[in-house]
Amino acid sequence: MNEVAIVYWSGTGNTEKMAFCIAEGVRETGGQAEMIAPAEFSASRMRDFGAVAFGCPAMGAEELEEGEMEPMFSQLEGDLGGKKIALFGSYGWGDGQWMRDWCARCGAAGADLYDEAGLTVNETPNDEAQEACRELGRRLAAW
Repeated sequence: MNEVAIVYWSGTGNTEKMAFCIAEGVRETGGQAEMIAPAEFSASRMRDFGAVAFGCPAMGAEELEEGEMEPMFSQLEGDLGGKKIALFGSYGWGDGQWMRDWCARCGAAGADLYDEAGLTVNETPNDEAQEACRELGRRLAAW
């Protein structure tokens, strides 16, 4: 089984709920999940995991959170080549452009992106969205 890092930032708790559900899915399959704040993650830590799920809600004009997530992710971009990456996050407005942009960045960096569209949830994850997050975790653990 895979060890999966779940690196996320959450402002309202919606993306955090998604992260916890992804971790549940990883653990359901016997995998190991480690929840990590952006400030605690680096390229050297990425080597310790078979896959990394990055989570961040849409902020401002549909962009990554600028204080922690964007700086951390920018520093990692050069090290994403060949790494198994999944992206997730919540939004309350817009049409998901922040996720499309984020997926494109991963693709340009050569990441092995689990889903080219990422996993997005509008507002608070309902039961269906929580199950989609658990399924993502199960699949990441087996990937």
